[in-house]
Amino acid sequence: MASEEDDPIIQEIDVHLAKSLAEKLYLFQYPVRPASMKYDEVTHLAARIKPKQQKVELEMAIDTVSPNYCRSKGEQIALNVDGTSTDDSGSTYATKLMDKQIFSSIQSAGNTSRYAAAVYRKGELHVTPLHGILQMRPSFSYLDKADAKHREREAANEAGDSSQDEAEDDVKQITVRFSRPETEQARQRRIQSYEFLQKKQAEEAWYHLHYCGVKDSRSEHERQYLFSQLAGMLETAELTKSPSEYLSMLMPPVEEEESKVPLAPSNVLSMSQLRTLPLADQVKTLIKNVKVVQFANLMGLLGSGVDSTAVLRCIQQVAMLVQGCWVVKSDVLYPKGTCSPHSGVTAEVLCRGRDFAMWKFTQGLWVVRKEISAVVKLPPEDVKDFLEQMAVPRINKGWEFLLPHDAKFMKKHPDVVQRQHMLWLGIQAKLEKVYNLSKEDMMPKKPESQTAVPAVMSGELRVATAKEKAQDNHAALENDYRRRRSPHRGSTRAPGEGALAVRIKEEPVSDEEPMGTGSQVGREVANGVHSDESSLDSTDSRALARCQGTRSEIVAAELKEFVRGTLRKHYVLSLSELKRLFNLHLASLPPGHILFSGIPDRMLQETVLSTGCKQILVPFPPQTTASADEQKVFALWESGDSFDQHRQTLLEIFSKNYRVRRNVIQSKLGQDFGESLSKPDVDKVLKDCCASYGGMWYLKGTLPS
Repeated sequence: MASEEDDPIIQEIDVHLAKSLAEKLYLFQYPVRPASMKYDEVTHLAARIKPKQQKVELEMAIDTVSPNYCRSKGEQIALNVDGTSTDDSGSTYATKLMDKQIFSSIQSAGNTSRYAAAVYRKGELHVTPLHGILQMRPSFSYLDKADAKHREREAANEAGDSSQDEAEDDVKQITVRFSRPETEQARQRRIQSYEFLQKKQAEEAWYHLHYCGVKDSRSEHERQYLFSQLAGMLETAELTKSPSEYLSMLMPPVEEEESKVPLAPSNVLSMSQLRTLPLADQVKTLIKNVKVVQFANLMGLLGSGVDSTAVLRCIQQVAMLVQGCWVVKSDVLYPKGTCSPHSGVTAEVLCRGRDFAMWKFTQGLWVVRKEISAVVKLPPEDVKDFLEQMAVPRINKGWEFLLPHDAKFMKKHPDVVQRQHMLWLGIQAKLEKVYNLSKEDMMPKKPESQTAVPAVMSGELRVATAKEKAQDNHAALENDYRRRRSPHRGSTRAPGEGALAVRIKEEPVSDEEPMGTGSQVGREVANGVHSDESSLDSTDSRALARCQGTRSEIVAAELKEFVRGTLRKHYVLSLSELKRLFNLHLASLPPGHILFSGIPDRMLQETVLSTGCKQILVPFPPQTTASADEQKVFALWESGDSFDQHRQTLLEIFSKNYRVRRNVIQSKLGQDFGESLSKPDVDKVLKDCCASYGGMWYLKGTLPS
């Protein structure tokens, strides 16, 4: 063996633990299929799961026009399974042809704690624990259905023959028996029996899923969760501890810990005990008990010598940013499997209602309990419990947020504010869909930024806000005076351009501002020193006009570039999907980017139409559950390739019906373009613009939820 000096370290790789998909990530194995023959290009018709049993079923289409497909056998199997019935509602094969197969899962490993999925990027290894490993095998349940049909036919024939031979009814003696009480041993045998296990498995309901392809935008979005959301936030310090000291930190001596435990109730943790916990557990314990806290107060509770960057990393795992303060997450207070102590409502419903109450406080300092109860439809006791955790009641005014707005934290950590803003946008979209709310319902009644002075506030908060505003105005007046007295006033640069540029740079747009609230430059002039345009000289006015015009042109160019690139990639998008992709694009931009100035929906739609796109008026049924944004569908009319005319014909088909069968599309394309259009060409056109669900084809973004 060579010495340690002869074996140098070639490369060091940072390993990050990603937990966003820790309880949702499954590994699918296909043992009956070669690795070279993937199912990525196969049309997935349906998918469903039983989470408790980790049971998954995938329904995939079979290529019935393939030369390797025996059509007579497919028709015979469909006839054996469904019979000659003309009712397609309960049939397995609606096309009278075996055109699909079902893959059912079995657990490959009972304990998956030793397995994880790893992704390598930019010198970092991101590891996500696996929740389950499943082997997908073909299911032959259709053969059981065919056998059941055959037995029913035989039983019907035998019953008909016997009824003709019987002339009179036989009198039979009936013996009544009473079952004995079940013993414990008999009950244990019954529980362990195969019949009982099958019954328990059948009782769990199926949850239907929506399959997204590998190249789908939603799949790309979910793949980002494989990377740790906190990677790169802090520099990891080198380990300076000796092996024995590091081991004692990981496993403190049991005797010393037991000797320090005070005589206290089981639900009370002293500060001395708290210091012995890891930093993440300390933060979680504190935020779970106090519910709402400012970051400076949290650092004071943790004591001196604690790294603020590490605390900031831990707090984002268990809390959300509201009014510059940290509020404990709903799933921390209500874990899975628990229920409300007041009404017995499940934890999932409680978390949804509490998230809505938290989101309302991101829009303003005041909420009304009746308005929240009308939306979340929860008992009054639960709603009151939500509000008491983060607010205090005021007579004839409503509920006021518990702590004052922490503007210092938001100015010091703009990257954290931006990340939290994007998380709230995702929660807002989910709440809109769950509670069926319109955009008007989700917007605040009086739009105001997070740093604005509330209409009603406490005396201390009013004094602090007034002092801060006076300091800002004094600094602005001093800067303006120096600019006007500057010796460079006679230079070729217009006066006011430099001052405006400095103010825009030093005061970036707030990440908490909703889309469509106006440009930042307009607010600089309205809220700064020159509140009245008459106080500006002519040179300053021209400079301001040029600055505003240049800024709007840059915003329009950036937005147009994003829309053009997105539609060339997806071809068809609904307005809601386009806004979701735009929010993801904003999350990837650096803080203070010009697109954070606020993009209204109308400007986004006008930009789409100006880039060579058209709105497809899809005739949705009257009972559709799609929102107004989901019913606005835009398509790239001309992309410059050879398939433009084919896609235009396809889009005209969907302007007459919101769902179409493949044979209708294929016949229409064949009628317009003749035999020159092959099956791969039809598949490409459908893949560009459509998605399949339940044997029907829909435009992207119009699939039923």
